[in-house]
Amino acid sequence: MKTNSLLQPDPATDHITGPASAAVTLIEYGDFECPFCAQAYPVTTMLIKHFAADLRFVYRHFPQVAVHPHAELAAEAAEAAGAQGKFWPYHDLLFENREHLAQKHLREYAQQCGIDIERFDYELADHVYRQRVHEHAEGGRKLDVRTTPAFYVNGRYTDVSFGIQHLHDVVAREIGRKR
Repeated sequence: MKTNSLLQPDPATDHITGPASAAVTLIEYGDFECPFCAQAYPVTTMLIKHFAADLRFVYRHFPQVAVHPHAELAAEAAEAAGAQGKFWPYHDLLFENREHLAQKHLREYAQQCGIDIERFDYELADHVYRQRVHEHAEGGRKLDVRTTPAFYVNGRYTDVSFGIQHLHDVVAREIGRKR
């Protein structure tokens, strides 16, 4: 079976945590302003901790701009944080404060993460990372992602519409299968 290249993590453009040798690669297409992504956030955090060496987690942007007016700029801000090596702490702050994503808040979170604010402000004002956010979203659209969060476990879409526990079960089962 040929694997879709969109489901292969790319260290040059993706945000990846966990070892490349992990039994399971979990890709999330998410939106920082999405309430369902916010519900999934503690679960993915727990999965990363619980399965440690067996799980590689990849986060990609899929801002739902029609319903979440701050999502795209939040994604750009996360990219700016990532350019300074702070993507994951910034990602966490965005999900922990999902209802407060106006530009002034994005700047406050950058300060909390110890990000160079002058550079951050410049990159956000010039939309330096908008193209990358659009590329993530376009990749999601090519995979038929329509809503967030959308999860892929080892290249297979995993439906969590009936509960996020299903994601845990699929990851655990896949790790058991690979051992």
